[in-house]
Amino acid sequence: MGAKHDKLDPRSFTERWLPHPLMSAVLVLLWMLLLNSFSFGGLVVGVVLAVVITRVTSNFWPERPPVKSWTKAFAYLGVVAWDVVVANLQVTRLILFRPVGSLATRWVVVPLELRSPEAITVLAGTITMTPGTVSCDLSADGRSLLVHCLDAPDAEEAVRQMKERYEDRLQEIFP
Repeated sequence: MGAKHDKLDPRSFTERWLPHPLMSAVLVLLWMLLLNSFSFGGLVVGVVLAVVITRVTSNFWPERPPVKSWTKAFAYLGVVAWDVVVANLQVTRLILFRPVGSLATRWVVVPLELRSPEAITVLAGTITMTPGTVSCDLSADGRSLLVHCLDAPDAEEAVRQMKERYEDRLQEIFP
């Protein structure tokens, strides 16, 4: 009787079919955005894809990443969204109005205080998503990130901005 009761436990059912419910919701939302129109069939396909993808990849996610503050995480998303919009405008201005020879393209090394692999991944992804910068390599010891900047006249200032704007916030989000 106990084994049968375990099969009906809603938590085990949810963990089995939706091991990462937030990821599933994001995948459904992205699917619907990619379709660029709403239909019931499209929604069903999105839900099926979300369930299958999260189930297939659940073994690669042994535990959910720890988050200290969800409110700070959502605030971080707002900062990143704003920075992406501003950086798009800045890169557009650079491309349209500045001669290529006047750009101060350079590689910078960002020393990391972050130790959590999830936090480092979010930082590298954030830098890459922001137009004008690309994260290219993580040092073998995980203590520095190599970043290419489209226009960074002052390398130290570019590093300082990345650390203050993103790394400091990520330290408040991830343990």
